[in-house]
Amino acid sequence: MKNLENKNIIVTGASGGIGNSIVKNLIDNGANILASGTKVEKLDELKSSFENIKTLRFDMTETDKIEEFIENASSKLGGNLDCLINNAGVTKDNLAIRMSLDEWKKVIDINLTSTFLLSKFAIKKMLKNKSGKIVNITSVVAHTGNLGQANYTASKAGIVAMSKSLAIEYAKKNININCISPGFIKTSMTERIDQKYKEIIVSKIPSGKLGDPDDIANAVLFLASNQSDYINGETLHVNGGLYMA
Repeated sequence: MKNLENKNIIVTGASGGIGNSIVKNLIDNGANILASGTKVEKLDELKSSFENIKTLRFDMTETDKIEEFIENASSKLGGNLDCLINNAGVTKDNLAIRMSLDEWKKVIDINLTSTFLLSKFAIKKMLKNKSGKIVNITSVVAHTGNLGQANYTASKAGIVAMSKSLAIEYAKKNININCISPGFIKTSMTERIDQKYKEIIVSKIPSGKLGDPDDIANAVLFLASNQSDYINGETLHVNGGLYMA
């Protein structure tokens, strides 16, 4: 079943492992995708692998150009925007007393500020359509905290609270804003974790394993589709039972 037939969707952070899986799943379900990221070669790989896809390189540190990005991205999709998947994010880990202001600000700016601005300008587009969906990717550590990630956890927790506020503001306009909070997923980021620490993490997960990028992509598909029309301001936890809200 094509749950998203001819729906126009922007996916940020599309050049990463989770982003790739999100793009593939949405296209497999009939969506027209604008994939964005910073790695041109990865975007070119996506473009050569799928139909119904456009690509646009964009650096989320350029917050003053985000409105222009939304305009350009939606224009590439034909001018109409049905859904935005805010998946882009970075880490700059350090213990709090060693964390520089630049490490703090970069993570907050890319993860939280850019998500707000992308949502803001996407909502303006969606108001014209009188409908739309935004799915924001957060993290399990937004709810639990994590050693050496005061900046990252703050940015991801901020996304959760912000999404609730936006959901309240635009629910009557038929615009749904929800979050997905991944646990530890098999990506290049988790591959860099020391094996001993990774074993400790897995031991705390009731399912006894790391998640797969497709687990997140399936959750995105649900929240982007009309099957979730009466869900708004919620966070869907996909973590194998590591954190139960």
